[in-house]
Amino acid sequence: MMTALCIVPVCSLRKEARHEAEISSQLLFGEAVELIARHEDWVEVLCIYDGYTGYCLLNQLVEVSKEIASQDQVPLVNTWSGVMLVNELPMHVPFGSAMPAMQNGEALWGDYRIRSSSKLVMEGAYVFDEESIRQVAFMFLNTAYLWGGRSVFGIDCSGFVQLLMRFFGKQLPRDAANQSMVGEDLGFLQEARCGDLAFFDNEDGKIIHVGLLLNDHEIIHAAGKVRIDKIDGAGIIHMESGERTHRLRVIKRV
Repeated sequence: MMTALCIVPVCSLRKEARHEAEISSQLLFGEAVELIARHEDWVEVLCIYDGYTGYCLLNQLVEVSKEIASQDQVPLVNTWSGVMLVNELPMHVPFGSAMPAMQNGEALWGDYRIRSSSKLVMEGAYVFDEESIRQVAFMFLNTAYLWGGRSVFGIDCSGFVQLLMRFFGKQLPRDAANQSMVGEDLGFLQEARCGDLAFFDNEDGKIIHVGLLLNDHEIIHAAGKVRIDKIDGAGIIHMESGERTHRLRVIKRV
């Protein structure tokens, strides 16, 4: 099966091979996919990092070897917006963009020569402690909510948690419901510490939301924007309005 990398800052994955279709997820610059099937200008892809599938424009990808696409750990952009030189032309890419096959600050992806002029950090290099967790999480503060989004330019709740955890070498599925099946259950909110994940359900008992706990009474999550709110044993309380917005279902430690 052919493999490729995203060659634009953010590439939207859609549920169908058409522009009007719902965005289900996104690829960031340098993220790898397997090509499943071509549909004229579109291609169905499988995301190598999390197994997610969708349709994207073929011209937003560049074919690379499986060796490049399947690297376990890659350097990640460690500033809110980084700059890559793509064939010597600048491209502004979001926090968390990847730079696989980098040697001496450069990479060759097909016909594209990539040079990074931004700070990079190896995936999983951060220590999973409160200081580092807050440092990474707060990079996303006030990022607008975007259904299917996975970048500081627009993000959804599970995309926020997934990308944040990647900096610590903790791999999570794409959707909140699947993320809730990873890790160890905590019995009470009072047991929580910074970095634990809280999941929330709807009236039918379906997991529909996730956030990252900063302690046993504060949570950072994407709801309208990435924000910090209060949390108690019943769920999230909007910091400004005092309205209860999400019903707590389970807390996990990953």
